[in-house]
Amino acid sequence: MNKRKMLLILLIFCVGLVFWWYFSPSRIMEDTREITLYGQIDLRTVQLTFSEQEYIEEMYVDEGDVVQSGQVLAVLKKDRLAAQYKEAVARVDAQRNVVQRLTTGLRPQEVLQARAKVNAAQIRLKNANSLLRRVKTTTPSGASTRKSLDDAVTAVDLARAELTIEKNGLSLAEEGYRKENIAEAEATLKGLQAAVELLQVRMGELQLTTPVDGIIQNRIAEAGELASPARVAFTLAVTEPKWVRAYLPEPELGCVSEGMIAAVYSDSFAEPFEGWVGFISPQAEFTPKRVETTELRTQLVYEVRVWVDDPDNKLKLGMPVTVKLDTAASKNINSDLENISELNIEKDRCANLSSDLRKQ
Repeated sequence: MNKRKMLLILLIFCVGLVFWWYFSPSRIMEDTREITLYGQIDLRTVQLTFSEQEYIEEMYVDEGDVVQSGQVLAVLKKDRLAAQYKEAVARVDAQRNVVQRLTTGLRPQEVLQARAKVNAAQIRLKNANSLLRRVKTTTPSGASTRKSLDDAVTAVDLARAELTIEKNGLSLAEEGYRKENIAEAEATLKGLQAAVELLQVRMGELQLTTPVDGIIQNRIAEAGELASPARVAFTLAVTEPKWVRAYLPEPELGCVSEGMIAAVYSDSFAEPFEGWVGFISPQAEFTPKRVETTELRTQLVYEVRVWVDDPDNKLKLGMPVTVKLDTAASKNINSDLENISELNIEKDRCANLSSDLRKQ
């Protein structure tokens, strides 16, 4: 009986402990604490330049214009590059004909011509041999001189050499061109085709397009000027993403975590903008002079980026804003999991005590 009473008292104590923890005034004050940060609107800017060095033909946008991804902003003159492109295409056509000729081989008429030259060389060799036999017959009797005999021997040797040359020519005509020559011609053709593709890319880069959605912040170049990759033509302010660069005092570091919901206030608009903490710097620094807080400027702070949802693009670059973080409405997921885990542990303990009481 005493054991059952002790278990009942312990159960009541555990339940009271859970209620006290959950409704603790200090916890409520901690959860409802509001943190205020001061900062400026920040966004990314893109320096847009032409890839080619050429004179600008026309500019299509001006400062303040809203542009979409892929929109053409300006174009360069294309006369010089277009001429180079035509020349490269003509070279490709000529080399393609060379490859076709080498691959197909000689025409049938050329093979017949080589065979006819072999027959002619054979006839000349036959005549030279006949002449040599007659000279050899008449030389002992003195009818032919020694020089005539030497000339006849030389004529036979020349005719035999000519026949060898013509036979080799016929063999080459029947076999066709060497594989190495064909491979060389094909490689040359690929190189010329690559040159054409490069010129096609360069022709496309005569148009300057925007890579992302944004607003033209600065128009630096003008039509008629010489553009180059080293000279900026436009400065593009990217509308998304947009964030507030603020600085969190070191004592508040433990109260703020990534993912917390934030309200961003501006003097220009009555309603706040929705946001959330997206980045907290892992390294401390001294408060920059441009940031105004209620704390001393020598105090260490951590840079915080609060992402802002601004679909109408009302907030501008450098606009001063106030960020309010409500710790009650901006609980971290990890903190919620820990709290739920603690409550579950207490509930399990109470359930175990109830089970022991029932067994008693």
